[in-house]
Amino acid sequence: MTLAGHPARWATILLGAVLVMAGALLALDRIFPPRLERYEAASTVILDERGAILRAFTTPDQAWRLRPRPTDVDPLYLILLEAYEDKRFAHHWGVDPLALLRATGQMIGAGRVISGASTLTMQTARLLEPHPRTVGGKLFEIVRALQLEWHYSKSEILSFYLTLAPFGGNLEGVRAASLAYFAKEPRHLTPGEAALLVSLPQSPERSRPDLHPEIAKRVRDKVLGLVAARGALSRAALADAKQEAIPSHRAPLPFSAPQLAFEFAAKAAQGATVRTTLDGPLQARIEALVGREPLEDEASAAILVVENDGRRVRAYLGSADFNGTAGQIDLVRTKRSPGSTLKPFIYGMGFDALLCHPDTIVEDAPLRIGDYAPQNFDREYNGAVTVRTALQRSLNIPAVALLSRLGPQRFVASLRGAGAELSFDQNAASPSLAVALGGVGISLSDLVMLYASLADGGRVSPLVLQPETPAVAPVPLLTPASAWYVSDILRGVAPPAAFVQLPSDSAARRIAFKTGTSYGFRDAWAIGYSERYTVGVWVGRPDGAPRPGKYGIASAAPLLFKVFALLPAEAAAAPAPPRGVMTVRSPAALPVALRHLSAAGTPATLGDATSPSPLRILFPPQDAVLEITEEKGGLAPIPLKAAGGERPLRWVVDGRPVATVGASDDVGLFKPDGPGFSSLAVIDASGKTVTETIRLRRSE
Repeated sequence: MTLAGHPARWATILLGAVLVMAGALLALDRIFPPRLERYEAASTVILDERGAILRAFTTPDQAWRLRPRPTDVDPLYLILLEAYEDKRFAHHWGVDPLALLRATGQMIGAGRVISGASTLTMQTARLLEPHPRTVGGKLFEIVRALQLEWHYSKSEILSFYLTLAPFGGNLEGVRAASLAYFAKEPRHLTPGEAALLVSLPQSPERSRPDLHPEIAKRVRDKVLGLVAARGALSRAALADAKQEAIPSHRAPLPFSAPQLAFEFAAKAAQGATVRTTLDGPLQARIEALVGREPLEDEASAAILVVENDGRRVRAYLGSADFNGTAGQIDLVRTKRSPGSTLKPFIYGMGFDALLCHPDTIVEDAPLRIGDYAPQNFDREYNGAVTVRTALQRSLNIPAVALLSRLGPQRFVASLRGAGAELSFDQNAASPSLAVALGGVGISLSDLVMLYASLADGGRVSPLVLQPETPAVAPVPLLTPASAWYVSDILRGVAPPAAFVQLPSDSAARRIAFKTGTSYGFRDAWAIGYSERYTVGVWVGRPDGAPRPGKYGIASAAPLLFKVFALLPAEAAAAPAPPRGVMTVRSPAALPVALRHLSAAGTPATLGDATSPSPLRILFPPQDAVLEITEEKGGLAPIPLKAAGGERPLRWVVDGRPVATVGASDDVGLFKPDGPGFSSLAVIDASGKTVTETIRLRRSE
């Protein structure tokens, strides 16, 4: 019996054979799917908020392999690419039968290869899995091309090609090539640029424009001529394109915010694309600004710019020169001594605790609290001053006096509770009063976070570096009234004398700022904020070496104002005082408990100013050890301060009456005879008397 007489059986056998073959192919496809490892091992890329590259990283095999989508590339390039490489790319299924027949016929007739038949899909298969150019290799490409077309869309296959095509050296993909040869993204290419990029993958090393410009021009013009002949380019465009210059060198790929980019890349998967909140153009301007600054003594700088609304970081400078000495250290996150920059928060918490008001009188005089004897930076004393003046002039003794009332542990706990990371010497049992003058470690990042709260009613929120970061509920550090007091005081600080107002910086911008200088001139700080932005600047040596004479007001503040000059202009209107703000014309108009601040005693409370409170001595505190200093005509006078009782008050020191000072009779001034113990007494109109003993010593 033969199959000829049984057509149904014949058809069944053939169908079975086809099904077996199809099943085998499907099984092979599952066992040996297309391999995308090279595509997936692309460069990790860090972007700004607009999608522009801040910094890219080479792949493990040291290639610049940047992933683009077809929509990221100039349409003209894609037109020229298909016209030159694969004009039927949009229609075939991985293999172009017409091109294959043509190439085979030409090879048989001429005895050698005249033209290739590789489609873009076949070339992509070879790029994904490099192999020798043999007959077997060509068959492998065909099979893989069919698989690619089966599994992926034309757009995805084109993305593979645009990422992996070689362009000379370690450049892979059209995006890396465009950035290296034209210093721009491939979104907007001239006809000459597009044709050069189309031509390079054919012989990437032999026709590299930076090494062989004449060959590069020749192959580019060949592409231009061919695509023009196929109608993809007009005669006029062809003539103009041939006149375009060939790039003579490779430009460096974008390298901005390098420390922050490295931090993100270290956490991301290989080939990931990470978008940040940074404003790329602003970042570039700040990097250029610092590059022009005459930093001396091997100093570096760190700058952070934050938009108060949402706390988005807009610029991040980790060091002045990434390639310089210790340039890879991220100085934005390095903990350093903050000098006086924490003083505004001491006063802000003092306002909230009703210990003082901006117009409260505080004594700036020699003082010892236990074993601690703070001194002002200039080692001079100013006597009775207001809290406003004390903060604006950054006087040390008033800040320490207020911190002694608040308690340094309470102060530090409040900052930590708001999210600030503070570090202390390992030998320190607990935070001390030295915190007021920089006896703590804190980063520029955390300082900027704290200062941004002053522009937002005292609410602290973490800084945001990525757009998709979920919102976090703010932590109240100060009340809106206290934050307003601090801001009103700091807006009254005069800009540095060396600062020259730049035309682009509107005089309307209201900047509140504070400077600081750490012990031994190791760190110079300037932190400022306006209604919209907060800017932090640190200048110093990364190794912490002293820089004698380099103050925050002279080293960091000018840079702070120059950075503000790069930011968009802002409205001139000052924020209205919130509820709870108390304005007075003089300290005498304050409630009695807020008229004067001392370093010791019980916390003040806001009571009825018309009813007398108990008589007490506010300054100096009982058993205080005061430094006496020389001045013209003898020893400098020492201020005395009392509160409560019935007026008038009388002062007696060592049995001798002391005259009162000014319109208020609660302030006395006595001139000491020399070191030793002195007995103080204050007597009110009813005869009530309060006495205490203090010790006077010469300053060492």
